[in-house]
Amino acid sequence: MSEGGRERRESGRAELELTVKYERLNALLSDYTQNICQGGTFIRTDRPLQVGTVLSFTIQAPQLEDGIVLRGVVRWVVEVAQSPGSRPAGMGIAFVYDSPDEKEAVEMRLDRLMAQALGPTAFEKLMGRPAPSVRPEDGSP
Repeated sequence: MSEGGRERRESGRAELELTVKYERLNALLSDYTQNICQGGTFIRTDRPLQVGTVLSFTIQAPQLEDGIVLRGVVRWVVEVAQSPGSRPAGMGIAFVYDSPDEKEAVEMRLDRLMAQALGPTAFEKLMGRPAPSVRPEDGSP
């Protein structure tokens, strides 16, 4: 998202469609990311939560044995009525961490997932840093 034409994001973002599961009013919902970066993600949904809502969710991908469990806060919303053809309805989520160690561990898993999905060259171009390697002992990010 931009503010006055300026990009507010501090890190590169990858256009990845990953399954996201979360609860809303005691119902388990399954939607998809449109993009993801170290700081957050955009979840495509026709049922966005209100700005300021804190939620726990799981990102799932074929490369992951277990999903990545994250916590985030809804920072902005695009309602269905506001979404033109090129901009889907959904919600921008900023990740929230309990500690610097948790943040570092999650960011490393997300980097490995993005590098595996995009390939190292595309990762380096989009993220502006070297691609991490996949752990050889289990092949997962």
